[in-house]
Amino acid sequence: MKQTQLISLFTINIFLFFIGTIQAQAVLDTINYEERYGLRVGIDLSKPLRSILQEDYRGLEIMGDYRVYDNYYLAAEIGNEQLPFKGDNLSVTANGSYIKLGADYNAYDNWAGMENAIYAGLRYGFSTFSQTLESYSIYSREQYFPPTVIEGPFESSGLTASWIELVVGLKVEILHNLYLGGNVQLKRIVTQNSPSNFDNLVIPGFNRTYDDSSFGVGYGYNISYLIPLYRKEKD
Repeated sequence: MKQTQLISLFTINIFLFFIGTIQAQAVLDTINYEERYGLRVGIDLSKPLRSILQEDYRGLEIMGDYRVYDNYYLAAEIGNEQLPFKGDNLSVTANGSYIKLGADYNAYDNWAGMENAIYAGLRYGFSTFSQTLESYSIYSREQYFPPTVIEGPFESSGLTASWIELVVGLKVEILHNLYLGGNVQLKRIVTQNSPSNFDNLVIPGFNRTYDDSSFGVGYGYNISYLIPLYRKEKD
Protein backbone atom coordinates (compact mmCIF):
# COMPACT_ATOMS: atom_id res chain seq x y z
CA MET A 1 0.00 0.00 0.00
CA LYS A 2 2.77 2.37 0.92
CA GLN A 3 4.59 1.51 -2.29
CA THR A 4 1.49 2.34 -4.32
CA GLN A 5 1.12 5.66 -2.50
CA LEU A 6 4.78 6.49 -3.11
CA ILE A 7 4.44 5.71 -6.80
CA SER A 8 1.29 7.83 -7.00
CA LEU A 9 2.97 10.71 -5.17
CA PHE A 10 6.04 10.46 -7.42
CA THR A 11 3.85 10.47 -10.54
CA ILE A 12 1.93 13.53 -9.32
CA ASN A 13 5.18 15.37 -8.57
CA ILE A 14 6.57 14.60 -12.03
CA PHE A 15 3.31 15.79 -13.60
CA LEU A 16 3.36 19.00 -11.57
CA PHE A 17 7.02 19.54 -12.50
CA PHE A 18 6.28 19.33 -16.21
CA ILE A 19 3.23 21.58 -15.82
CA GLY A 20 5.39 24.12 -13.96
CA THR A 21 8.09 23.94 -16.60
CA ILE A 22 5.61 24.49 -19.41
CA GLN A 23 4.05 27.43 -17.56
CA ALA A 24 7.46 28.97 -16.84
CA GLN A 25 8.46 28.65 -20.48
CA ALA A 26 5.17 30.20 -21.52
CA VAL A 27 5.84 33.15 -19.20
CA LEU A 28 9.34 33.59 -20.67
CA ASP A 29 7.95 33.42 -24.20
CA THR A 30 5.43 36.17 -23.45
CA ILE A 31 8.05 38.56 -22.04
CA ASN A 32 8.79 41.25 -24.59
CA TYR A 33 12.22 42.72 -23.96
CA GLU A 34 12.61 46.35 -24.90
CA GLU A 35 15.96 47.17 -26.49
CA ARG A 36 17.51 50.59 -26.75
CA TYR A 37 17.76 52.44 -30.05
CA GLY A 38 19.91 55.52 -30.34
CA LEU A 39 23.03 57.27 -31.55
CA ARG A 40 26.46 55.96 -30.53
CA VAL A 41 29.35 58.42 -30.94
CA GLY A 42 33.03 58.07 -30.18
CA ILE A 43 36.63 58.48 -31.34
CA ASP A 44 39.28 56.20 -32.81
CA LEU A 45 41.88 55.86 -30.04
CA SER A 46 44.58 54.53 -32.37
CA LYS A 47 45.05 57.88 -34.11
CA PRO A 48 45.80 60.05 -31.02
CA LEU A 49 48.06 57.26 -29.75
CA ARG A 50 49.89 57.10 -33.08
CA SER A 51 50.21 60.91 -33.01
CA ILE A 52 52.11 60.59 -29.72
CA LEU A 53 54.33 57.70 -30.80
CA GLN A 54 55.09 58.70 -34.42
CA GLU A 55 56.87 62.00 -34.92
CA ASP A 56 55.41 63.25 -38.23
CA TYR A 57 51.91 61.76 -37.93
CA ARG A 58 48.80 63.67 -36.84
CA GLY A 59 45.28 62.26 -36.88
CA LEU A 60 41.81 62.40 -35.38
CA GLU A 61 38.69 60.43 -36.29
CA ILE A 62 35.14 60.82 -34.96
CA MET A 63 32.84 57.86 -35.48
CA GLY A 64 29.16 57.13 -35.02
CA ASP A 65 26.43 54.61 -35.68
CA TYR A 66 22.65 54.68 -35.47
CA ARG A 67 20.52 51.57 -34.98
CA VAL A 68 17.74 51.57 -37.55
CA TYR A 69 16.33 48.04 -37.28
CA ASP A 70 17.10 45.04 -35.07
CA ASN A 71 20.75 44.22 -35.94
CA TYR A 72 21.22 46.83 -38.68
CA TYR A 73 23.06 50.12 -38.15
CA LEU A 74 23.91 53.15 -40.25
CA ALA A 75 27.55 54.09 -39.66
CA ALA A 76 29.94 56.91 -40.47
CA GLU A 77 33.46 58.13 -39.74
CA ILE A 78 34.94 61.56 -40.36
CA GLY A 79 38.55 62.47 -39.80
CA ASN A 80 41.71 64.37 -40.64
CA GLU A 81 45.22 62.98 -41.09
CA GLN A 82 48.76 64.09 -41.76
CA LEU A 83 50.42 60.97 -43.16
CA PRO A 84 54.19 60.79 -43.72
CA PHE A 85 55.97 58.34 -46.00
CA LYS A 86 59.73 57.90 -46.18
CA GLY A 87 61.22 55.62 -48.81
CA ASP A 88 64.74 54.94 -50.03
CA ASN A 89 64.74 57.79 -52.55
CA LEU A 90 62.00 60.19 -51.49
CA SER A 91 60.03 61.62 -48.58
CA VAL A 92 56.33 62.52 -48.91
CA THR A 93 53.63 63.94 -46.62
CA ALA A 94 49.88 63.79 -47.33
CA ASN A 95 47.53 66.09 -45.45
CA GLY A 96 43.75 66.13 -45.71
CA SER A 97 40.29 65.13 -44.53
CA TYR A 98 38.01 62.21 -45.26
CA ILE A 99 34.55 60.83 -44.66
CA LYS A 100 33.29 57.24 -44.73
CA LEU A 101 29.59 56.30 -44.96
CA GLY A 102 27.98 52.89 -44.80
CA ALA A 103 26.17 50.29 -42.71
CA ASP A 104 26.93 47.51 -40.21
CA TYR A 105 25.28 44.20 -39.37
CA ASN A 106 25.58 42.83 -35.83
CA ALA A 107 25.96 39.04 -35.96
CA TYR A 108 26.11 38.61 -32.17
CA ASP A 109 22.97 37.20 -30.52
CA ASN A 110 22.77 39.13 -27.27
CA TRP A 111 21.04 37.94 -24.14
CA ALA A 112 18.25 40.14 -22.82
CA GLY A 113 19.67 43.43 -21.61
CA MET A 114 23.00 43.03 -23.44
CA GLU A 115 23.96 45.16 -26.44
CA ASN A 116 27.42 43.98 -27.45
CA ALA A 117 28.34 43.60 -31.10
CA ILE A 118 30.40 41.41 -33.40
CA TYR A 119 29.78 43.11 -36.71
CA ALA A 120 30.64 43.34 -40.37
CA GLY A 121 30.04 46.38 -42.51
CA LEU A 122 30.65 48.21 -45.77
CA ARG A 123 31.82 51.79 -46.27
CA TYR A 124 32.27 54.20 -49.13
CA GLY A 125 35.18 56.52 -48.39
CA PHE A 126 36.09 59.87 -49.92
CA SER A 127 39.18 61.96 -49.21
CA THR A 128 40.36 65.41 -50.27
CA PHE A 129 44.01 66.15 -49.59
CA SER A 130 47.36 67.60 -50.62
CA GLN A 131 50.56 65.67 -51.31
CA THR A 132 53.90 67.31 -50.48
CA LEU A 133 57.16 66.01 -51.86
CA GLU A 134 59.62 66.90 -49.09
CA SER A 135 62.80 65.64 -50.81
CA TYR A 136 63.98 63.14 -53.38
CA SER A 137 67.28 61.80 -54.67
CA ILE A 138 68.36 61.55 -58.32
CA TYR A 139 69.44 58.05 -59.33
CA SER A 140 72.95 57.75 -60.71
CA ARG A 141 74.93 54.75 -61.89
CA GLU A 142 78.08 56.38 -60.63
CA GLN A 143 78.80 54.93 -57.19
CA TYR A 144 81.85 57.03 -56.33
CA PHE A 145 79.78 60.07 -55.36
CA PRO A 146 76.71 60.30 -53.09
CA PRO A 147 73.34 60.74 -54.86
CA THR A 148 72.09 64.25 -55.51
CA VAL A 149 69.26 65.10 -53.09
CA ILE A 150 66.69 67.70 -54.15
CA GLU A 151 65.05 69.44 -51.20
CA GLY A 152 61.43 70.63 -51.32
CA PRO A 153 58.78 71.12 -50.36
CA PHE A 154 56.85 70.69 -53.63
CA GLU A 155 53.12 70.67 -52.88
CA SER A 156 50.26 69.36 -55.03
CA SER A 157 46.85 70.35 -53.68
CA GLY A 158 43.24 69.67 -54.64
CA LEU A 159 43.73 65.89 -54.86
CA THR A 160 40.87 63.46 -54.27
CA ALA A 161 40.41 59.70 -53.86
CA SER A 162 37.53 57.33 -53.20
CA TRP A 163 37.37 53.70 -52.11
CA ILE A 164 35.15 50.92 -50.81
CA GLU A 165 35.93 49.31 -47.48
CA LEU A 166 35.00 46.08 -45.70
CA VAL A 167 35.01 46.41 -41.90
CA VAL A 168 34.98 43.60 -39.32
CA GLY A 169 35.01 44.41 -35.62
CA LEU A 170 33.51 44.18 -32.16
CA LYS A 171 32.10 46.50 -29.48
CA VAL A 172 31.78 45.58 -25.82
CA GLU A 173 29.84 47.54 -23.18
CA ILE A 174 32.37 48.05 -20.36
CA LEU A 175 30.23 50.51 -18.36
CA HIS A 176 26.64 51.63 -18.72
CA ASN A 177 26.32 53.06 -22.27
CA LEU A 178 30.13 53.12 -22.67
CA TYR A 179 31.66 50.81 -25.32
CA LEU A 180 35.21 49.75 -26.15
CA GLY A 181 35.88 48.25 -29.57
CA GLY A 182 38.29 47.39 -32.32
CA ASN A 183 38.15 46.68 -36.04
CA VAL A 184 40.17 45.77 -39.11
CA GLN A 185 39.54 47.15 -42.60
CA LEU A 186 40.16 45.89 -46.12
CA LYS A 187 40.03 48.68 -48.70
CA ARG A 188 40.02 48.97 -52.47
CA ILE A 189 40.65 52.17 -54.42
CA VAL A 190 37.83 53.19 -56.78
CA THR A 191 39.05 56.54 -58.10
CA GLN A 192 41.99 58.86 -57.48
CA ASN A 193 43.82 61.74 -59.12
CA SER A 194 47.56 62.02 -58.56
CA PRO A 195 50.18 64.76 -58.76
CA SER A 196 51.69 65.26 -62.22
CA ASN A 197 55.17 64.07 -61.28
CA PHE A 198 54.56 61.10 -58.94
CA ASP A 199 51.84 58.79 -57.59
CA ASN A 200 49.82 59.04 -54.39
CA LEU A 201 51.87 57.07 -51.87
CA VAL A 202 49.61 57.71 -48.88
CA ILE A 203 45.97 58.89 -48.76
CA PRO A 204 44.25 60.22 -45.60
CA GLY A 205 41.60 57.71 -44.54
CA PHE A 206 42.96 55.02 -46.84
CA ASN A 207 46.61 54.78 -45.63
CA ARG A 208 49.41 53.33 -47.76
CA THR A 209 48.98 52.67 -51.47
CA TYR A 210 50.96 50.23 -53.63
CA ASP A 211 51.98 50.32 -57.30
CA ASP A 212 51.04 46.70 -58.00
CA SER A 213 47.71 46.63 -56.11
CA SER A 214 44.63 48.78 -55.57
CA PHE A 215 44.02 47.22 -52.14
CA GLY A 216 44.95 48.59 -48.72
CA VAL A 217 44.41 47.74 -45.07
CA GLY A 218 43.67 49.58 -41.85
CA TYR A 219 42.74 49.09 -38.22
CA GLY A 220 41.21 51.01 -35.32
CA TYR A 221 40.58 50.94 -31.58
CA ASN A 222 37.62 52.99 -30.44
CA ILE A 223 35.68 54.17 -27.42
CA SER A 224 32.09 55.30 -27.84
CA TYR A 225 29.02 56.34 -25.86
CA LEU A 226 25.43 55.38 -26.60
CA ILE A 227 22.82 58.14 -26.43
CA PRO A 228 19.50 56.24 -26.08
CA LEU A 229 16.62 57.87 -27.96
CA TYR A 230 13.82 55.34 -27.58
CA ARG A 231 13.07 51.71 -26.78
CA LYS A 232 11.54 49.02 -28.96
CA GLU A 233 10.36 45.48 -28.27
CA LYS A 234 12.73 42.79 -29.55
CA ASP A 235 11.38 41.07 -32.65
